[in-house]
Amino acid sequence: MFNLKQKQKTMKTINSKTVLFVTGNFVSHLGWTAWQKYFEEQGYTTLAPAWPFKEGTAAELRQKHPDQNIASLRLNQVVDYFENIIKTLPEKPIIVGHSMGGLITQLLVQRGLAEAAVAIHSVPPQGVITSKFSFFKATWGPLGFFTSPNKTFLMSFPQWQYAFTNGMPLNEQQKAYDENVIPESKRISRDGLSSAAKIDFKKMHAPLLFVAGSTDNIMPASLNYSNYKKYKNEQSVTDFKEFEGNNHFVLGLFNWKNTADYILNWLANKN
Repeated sequence: MFNLKQKQKTMKTINSKTVLFVTGNFVSHLGWTAWQKYFEEQGYTTLAPAWPFKEGTAAELRQKHPDQNIASLRLNQVVDYFENIIKTLPEKPIIVGHSMGGLITQLLVQRGLAEAAVAIHSVPPQGVITSKFSFFKATWGPLGFFTSPNKTFLMSFPQWQYAFTNGMPLNEQQKAYDENVIPESKRISRDGLSSAAKIDFKKMHAPLLFVAGSTDNIMPASLNYSNYKKYKNEQSVTDFKEFEGNNHFVLGLFNWKNTADYILNWLANKN
């Protein structure tokens, strides 16, 4: 068994003060703006780059739907894009990713590119599955089976309500939709089921925290826990935290600072 004493020996000093925020599917990178400001107030340097072809506001990108450039995006391409950004930095960053950005974070960790990492409500790697009905209901549209992958997927407001903002007042759901929702590549979503999303769970890795929410429909907490439990390297730190009441719109919830503070404390306690 891997006891606490053994785990303490594996903990490392996290010297990096650079945080790379990785956006997920369906939403604008501008959703990290408040997080960037908050982390910078704690002394970090932050980056939250848009994915390729996704520069601009959510409204601007929705006007381009269907967008063939976005539709062409593949998972490996986006992971390589973030790797190239990391290689321009003076140090390995702390990587914090949400949803598909969480899976991208796991893949970047696997490539040895992180000082430490946090996967928030992460899309699971290949082979990590759930039987939760909400997962299949929420992901069926984005996967776009029986539709052309050459046309981007744009989440409808009812789909957004179910997958991201369940439990929130209607006016807050609408505001969140208007400010965040953008066209997405069906190929990216489908790649999450392929070998492009494969993780070697036995490989040594940087400290990695999984964050989940109890009311998340699209990425249920139990699925995030299964993702966390797959990691088997006893020389590596892997942790898990579930927040009661958080849905998939965790980055923009009224209590988002609770999640951010937990992450900041987790990073500090690795010193």
